[in-house]
Amino acid sequence: MSASPSRAWRRIRSLLPTRADLTGMGRAPRRDLLAGLTVAVVALPLALGFGVSSGLGAEAGLVTAVVAGSLAALFGGSNLQVSGPTGAMTVVLVPIAARHGAGGVLMVGLLAGVMLVALALLRAGRYMQYVPAPVVEGFTLGIAGVIGLQQVPHALGVAPPDGDRVLVVTWRAVEEFVEAPDWTAVAFAVAVATVMLAGARLRPTVPFSILAVICATLVAQLFHQDAVRPIGELPSGLPSPSLGFLDASAVGSLLTPAVAVATLAALESLLSASVADGMTAGQKHDPDRELFGQGLANIAAPLFGGVPATGAIARTAVNVRTGASSRSAALVHAAALAVIVFAAAPLVSKIPLAALAGVLIATAVRMVDVGSLKATAKATRPDALVLVLTAAATLALDLVYAVVIGLVVAGVLALRAVARQTRVDRVPLDRGDHSAEEYALLDKHVVAYRVDGPLFFAAAHRFLLEPTEAADVRVVVLCVSRVSTMDATGALKLKDAVRKLNRRGVVVLTSGIRPAHRQVLHAVGALDLLRHEGREYDTTPEAVADARALLECAGALPAVPVQNNRTAREDSAR
Repeated sequence: MSASPSRAWRRIRSLLPTRADLTGMGRAPRRDLLAGLTVAVVALPLALGFGVSSGLGAEAGLVTAVVAGSLAALFGGSNLQVSGPTGAMTVVLVPIAARHGAGGVLMVGLLAGVMLVALALLRAGRYMQYVPAPVVEGFTLGIAGVIGLQQVPHALGVAPPDGDRVLVVTWRAVEEFVEAPDWTAVAFAVAVATVMLAGARLRPTVPFSILAVICATLVAQLFHQDAVRPIGELPSGLPSPSLGFLDASAVGSLLTPAVAVATLAALESLLSASVADGMTAGQKHDPDRELFGQGLANIAAPLFGGVPATGAIARTAVNVRTGASSRSAALVHAAALAVIVFAAAPLVSKIPLAALAGVLIATAVRMVDVGSLKATAKATRPDALVLVLTAAATLALDLVYAVVIGLVVAGVLALRAVARQTRVDRVPLDRGDHSAEEYALLDKHVVAYRVDGPLFFAAAHRFLLEPTEAADVRVVVLCVSRVSTMDATGALKLKDAVRKLNRRGVVVLTSGIRPAHRQVLHAVGALDLLRHEGREYDTTPEAVADARALLECAGALPAVPVQNNRTAREDSAR
């Protein structure tokens, strides 16, 4: 009885920070301090913008960056990951906020956090690596499009219309703008986005996002641009933790959105951690610990009014490029944002929404890696199809459906490609010492086939079409030594083919049955059918030799002297 709790405790301990993690945080304090402050400057406008886009307000984005960012940094599986609100998560949260309100978003975040912790305990992190690259590229492209479209109302200076479909909401915002156009907000958004995109090309290390936002705020205040709405009042500090949003009766209706949020948090966080590993030497994240850290972060963030969080690829990349060496940098980033919340809330509240829209539009543009998209699209037609379908589904439906559609289509196309590798080839018989007349009779009545490749449900329908339709054949020899894998469907098709031949009076001899395939053949009742009169053969020549003996007994072939027959068998085996 004590073994199970002991095993569970060992599993939990394996997910907690180690002594090496803590000692490593003090090895390069100056580098981590500089990296953390740089990431905080980059993260501030993004946290504000994603908070506004999620529907819970700019303060929710800041709270998420502080609370979730610090907990994920401390308990996560990557030394260099930076977590917080992200555009991909915003895409999922918008329809949840529209249907269930702010309380629903907080509840979904809490449930998703619990699910992430459960996934970590079940060691599910390793399975995230099986998501195909075209699916990742497709939903990244789709997310970029959705993020950009979500900013259209603020960029046009109109109130966001009601609705949870981004294409519909964008169209309504454009219609409202056309009725009474005011180009002030458009100018702010375009200017900020242009500065960010042009600056990133000229000076990639300079935080042009924060500089552009500061300039836009100053212009709006100096010239009293009333047409450009500011963020609004922010709390001068972190709110007290509260469970007021908990509603047990709403859990059932929120489980599906929570699964979507947990899935996205896992995928994006592990993808971001992998990117961080690839940018450094000697760093390797623990996927299960990363899920655990993200789970704790998403459990805690809603208690303070924050939205669900994930690992952020852009901020993580900045963290690595500026010299971060440990988790301290991400903790400094969270602490710097907390100081901003306490000390500069009145100033932050004056930032124009149009300026934040420009920041997020530029972020969406920079998310699209044109070179990677071209490479994936040119790789194979199935890869291009999966990419396009996933991106289109993200725009038209939502991210969860997009990922499911992408995975299903990618899986079907992969199975189709594998199934095409299954071949059934006719093997020419060895002439041996047979005369031309004998060989002609043997070749007429004995046919040998070699099955090559996987014999499973996706390929079984193509199996033995030719053997089962053969005419004038008395014996069929099946060589299955090159069957790489076999499932129940493949074994049943093999059984059906043998029975069909037996009903026509054709004897089936089998060679090369692998030990790994015996269990499935026995389970479906095919093994006894394949062993004619209890005999099976290691090689095809042995089976052909016995096939000739059967034909001799039936009078279909003339008998040959025993010595010649034995010599022919030995030569064939060689």
